[in-house]
Amino acid sequence: MADYEVARLEEIDELTDGRCAFRPVRHHFGITSFGVNTWTGRNAGDRIINEHDEVDENEELYVVQQGRARFELGGETVNAPAGTFVFARPGVKRTAFAEEPGTTILAVGGTPGQAYKPHGYEVWSQLRPLFEAGNHAEVAERGAKLLEDDPPYALVYYNVACSESLVGRRADALAHLRRAIELSEDLRDHAKSDTDFDAIRDDPAFKELVGTT
Repeated sequence: MADYEVARLEEIDELTDGRCAFRPVRHHFGITSFGVNTWTGRNAGDRIINEHDEVDENEELYVVQQGRARFELGGETVNAPAGTFVFARPGVKRTAFAEEPGTTILAVGGTPGQAYKPHGYEVWSQLRPLFEAGNHAEVAERGAKLLEDDPPYALVYYNVACSESLVGRRADALAHLRRAIELSEDLRDHAKSDTDFDAIRDDPAFKELVGTT
């Protein structure tokens, strides 16, 4: 394996969770120490950054790589031509729009005082719209293929296990939930009260896995 990797923006395929499409830079390179993605607005007026407020205490630094963006941060508007850095603290509601075609923003994020944990949102984004629409059979089918190479993403394993439980794939749900907990111990307690697992809650293997009697 080489000591470095190089990729141009257009060489990283876009993904979407049904909202603003993004390029999964962190996932593309296999970075595990910080989160980094890019968003491009193809037309003037396109929303580039989904509106959110990072209630989980993440800090985010945005860099306008090309074009010109309009940020809305906590009710205020910031004009940001190429080369502008915009730092958003946790709790500040933020979004951004392209003011010129092809406007691209790079975002780097992390939580102060905590090691970065890649949960695999980039991979899950491909299944999220299906999950939210209740298409759990398709999530289970496509999710199994995404997990064939055993990516180190607890979020993906957990959510696919939820769908598998909901469609009666008990063995798959238990196996994927087990792997999710191996990757992120916090998910053990979460699974105890998650109603998506009601169908397998009485299974001895589930009880052993989450520590219930």
